[in-house]
Amino acid sequence: MIEAGIESGQMLTLFIIALALGMDAFSLGIGIGLRGILFRDRIKLSAIIALFHILMPLMGMFTGKYVSSLLGNVTTAAAGGLLLLLGGHMIYSSLRGGNELAIDPRSGFGVMLFALSVSIDSFSTGISLGMFATDVILTVLLIGFVGGLMSIIGLTIGTRISASLGEYGEACGGVILFTFGLLFIL
Repeated sequence: MIEAGIESGQMLTLFIIALALGMDAFSLGIGIGLRGILFRDRIKLSAIIALFHILMPLMGMFTGKYVSSLLGNVTTAAAGGLLLLLGGHMIYSSLRGGNELAIDPRSGFGVMLFALSVSIDSFSTGISLGMFATDVILTVLLIGFVGGLMSIIGLTIGTRISASLGEYGEACGGVILFTFGLLFIL
């Protein structure tokens, strides 16, 4: 009976961690979705984000406690910097009036850059989780599933909102990404 309580408590804790890690994927999804993105591209981007949300904490878990003390704040600052750059670029591109986004979220490079920007904090979380006796497979699969799910939800919401925002959708998405980048850094 006590063991079941501990397991459910650990599961709840892992789910809350997965939700927290998935929130940046959700916000990125809204920001990118505001630009307008096809369904198949939403699925592709969400799948890659889910994969990164599996690989990054897994690598973190295997990295260990020593690196955690060195990289804990660096990974958060790096993620914030990437979101600042992406958001700033989207705002600039929107104000410039061009219809082209230099960092296309549908291109291989764009997908990897976006996925890395929202999952880099999973690396430092993985380092922390690696110090506890957790089920590694369950942990990384849960984080990956929730991250992918939250990104597809964000992309879908952003795409639906973009229809009513028209040409201002990209600028609004850029502001959202830029704001989250600032929050990561501060």
